[in-house]
Amino acid sequence: MIHVYLDDYRSCPAGFVLARTAEECKLLIRHERIDILSLDYDLGWGQPTGFDVVRYLTDAGRYPKRIYLHTSSAAGKGHMYQHLSQHVPAQCQLFGGPMPQALLEQIASNAGG
Repeated sequence: MIHVYLDDYRSCPAGFVLARTAEECKLLIRHERIDILSLDYDLGWGQPTGFDVVRYLTDAGRYPKRIYLHTSSAAGKGHMYQHLSQHVPAQCQLFGGPMPQALLEQIASNAGG
């Protein structure tokens, strides 16, 4: 099981697989079992957004165990959270903000970073 970090700009935390585009993220969702999925909203001018990934999750029914929204776009975060909160199954935990530092440190430690 992997952890996925979707972001076109920020550095990828230790222990995560980086997806720079919505398409890369959708490929990982399609082919991997995901524990944590952390989503950005804005992925570059004219590019698909984190909401495209959210729609893919709900359409495909392939949910990770935990979803975090680390985007700095308040409107994008609200849009993604609203859609996800209406669709995620009970076994998927949805968090409306970024991962806590303690969780990032635990994952990095487990990854040997």
